[in-house]
Amino acid sequence: MENKEIKGIIHSIESFGSVDGPGVRYIVFLQGCRMRCRYCHNPDTWALNDKNSYEETPAETLKKAMRFKAYWKETGGITVSGGEALLQIDYVTELFRLAKEQGVHTTLDTSGNPFTREEPFFSKFNELLKYTDLFLLDIKHIDPVKHKDLTQWDNSNILDMAKYLSDNGKMWIRNVLVPGYTDGEEDLKKLSDFISSLKTIDRVEVLPYHTLGVFKWKELGIDYTLEGVSPPDGELIKKANDILKTSEYKG
Repeated sequence: MENKEIKGIIHSIESFGSVDGPGVRYIVFLQGCRMRCRYCHNPDTWALNDKNSYEETPAETLKKAMRFKAYWKETGGITVSGGEALLQIDYVTELFRLAKEQGVHTTLDTSGNPFTREEPFFSKFNELLKYTDLFLLDIKHIDPVKHKDLTQWDNSNILDMAKYLSDNGKMWIRNVLVPGYTDGEEDLKKLSDFISSLKTIDRVEVLPYHTLGVFKWKELGIDYTLEGVSPPDGELIKKANDILKTSEYKG
């Protein structure tokens, strides 16, 4: 039975997503994120509540999503992204529980920032695992100091989440390639070694840095500290893909 008290704070939706999980996806972008990634293309999702966000129950979300089920075929489904979806773990868990009752494939796109093995979060996370088919885990940087410079947060709990999922859930690992910040050869090799130690990786993706969201920073009056950084060229992208051995993962 649906818990009518649970509501998600929604930033926006995308009806026909093709890059956030397998197949065609209905993507729910949740409002709120504690990380402050210097290259974030959605800084308008940072605030936990925003004048343009809205609330709805998991059942309401699923009802809207199911209108598009015919397009999902065998591989598509629902992806919840952000912001940071784990900040609204109760909503995501209930949405995915209802989705699995309908046979829908569920994917969670997360940076792992809220993850902890402390209670009450850890028990809630284990409940979420029951209804989540795939995690898209963004590892911003393998080096803790550089990670903090890039996001204002440490990465130890994020790497711990990856290790926990290695025993308990399927993952795609994603890494944004930012020239001068995340493209160091030694750092990429360390990241590759870490990924190789994980058992449940279906795919590794290099996501090239882009500047399409810079206008949002200006609209919000936030100083964009990567001004002048250009997107990586094809040679740099190939190098990162080679080091991270992305072609070895076929899922």
